[in-house]
Amino acid sequence: MATIARPRPAALILTASAEARIAELMGKAPAEAIGVKLSTPRRGCSGLAYSVDYVTEAKPFDERIDTAGGTLFVDGGSILYLIGSTMDWVEDDFAAGFVFANPNAKGACGCGESFTV
Repeated sequence: MATIARPRPAALILTASAEARIAELMGKAPAEAIGVKLSTPRRGCSGLAYSVDYVTEAKPFDERIDTAGGTLFVDGGSILYLIGSTMDWVEDDFAAGFVFANPNAKGACGCGESFTV
């Protein structure tokens, strides 16, 4: 009996506007960039923050999410904090940025810049 593997679902869900923003970023990326990378460095008053930066090489444990506009890498050390999250791009009259609906977050600081798990 042969085993049939089903496609693995993405660890992170991207909205259409997040994918469009990744495409915009890749359109003006440095020549050596292969995608953008989401990580959760330790900073802020709650402990962890979201950070999106250009990446020039894939690390062995990074999660790779291919979109029509470019590739999003998720830091291997951050993936457990982000599984099941939705990444969106939101613009209004006062601000623009990626917004995360993270089911793993147990709390956030008052300004919304950092979270705790």
